Amino acid sequence: MLIKEVAVENFTDIPKQFAAGANRFELCDNLAVGGTTVSKGVMSETMHYAQDNQVPVMAMIRPRGGNFVYNDTELKIMEADLFQAQQLGVDGVVFGALDTDNQLDTDAMEFLIAASGGMQITFHMAFDEIPSDAQLDALAWLSEHDIDRVLTHGGSLDKPIEETLPHLQEIIDWSNGLIKIVPGGGITADNVDEIATKLNVKELHGTKIVLK
Repeated sequence: MLIKEVAVENFTDIPKQFAAGANRFELCDNLAVGGTTVSKGVMSETMHYAQDNQVPVMAMIRPRGGNFVYNDTELKIMEADLFQAQQLGVDGVVFGALDTDNQLDTDAMEFLIAASGGMQITFHMAFDEIPSDAQLDALAWLSEHDIDRVLTHGGSLDKPIEETLPHLQEIIDWSNGLIKIVPGGGITADNVDEIATKLNVKELHGTKIVLK
């Protein structure tokens, strides 16, 4: 089965997106800045609906827009949000942490992984900020540290996904089946099946991946 993960801003559109064929949700606020963590109320209501309809939810854990370099206070905020997500029964969480050189911040990542308490973990599009020549090593580290999947556009979001397909294929080949690669950014209901076939992937991500 092809998993069509829809990034949703708050709860409002979830029933319509589910009816249109979405079979996994990434729950965010502030999609204009790439997504941040939603409120406890939004997360709780979403999980009531999701559990009633047996659809999994991945919750964005991100305290602000901007870069992915987090200080100790921000990491404590993310830890608290991870604990809350776990308490509310969220299936998985979505986060990523980089250092000032756009390399994996492995200390921050280990801290956040430990706080995730066995929930599924997606490393989000911070991956695309990592220099191409360091992405293979980053994938290896993520696959060895309990990360389930990597969400990536395969390049800068200002490029259409048709232009990033060759690098996406490289990333998929590098992963060697050890970690799931989820293409995203510019995937719509019109091109999702074609891209899934070209890349031979079973999970894709977008805000317009189903018609509603």
